[in-house]
Amino acid sequence: MLSRRSIWCYFGLMTRITVDVNDEWLEAAREELGTDTKVATINAALHAFAVRRRAVDIVAAFDSVEMNFTDSPDAWRYGGGRDLSRLEEDARQAKSA
Repeated sequence: MLSRRSIWCYFGLMTRITVDVNDEWLEAAREELGTDTKVATINAALHAFAVRRRAVDIVAAFDSVEMNFTDSPDAWRYGGGRDLSRLEEDARQAKSA
């Protein structure tokens, strides 16, 4: 008799397309992403772009609210903690670099 087990399957949505791709750009992307095939390179590049877009949205959400970290070292228990007063300024400098 077969035992009952839960089997989880993930079916990703895939679309088959035919496109002309610049070979130099594809090779550059393959080297940067460390992929082995054209399909893997294109999928990895699309994934990286989508993740970057989500990160931009998250940063925009944080930019839309005022952040005040001046008392952050005192907010942690046991007198420890991190001084986050320059966090916003450091992030903006890194973003502009």
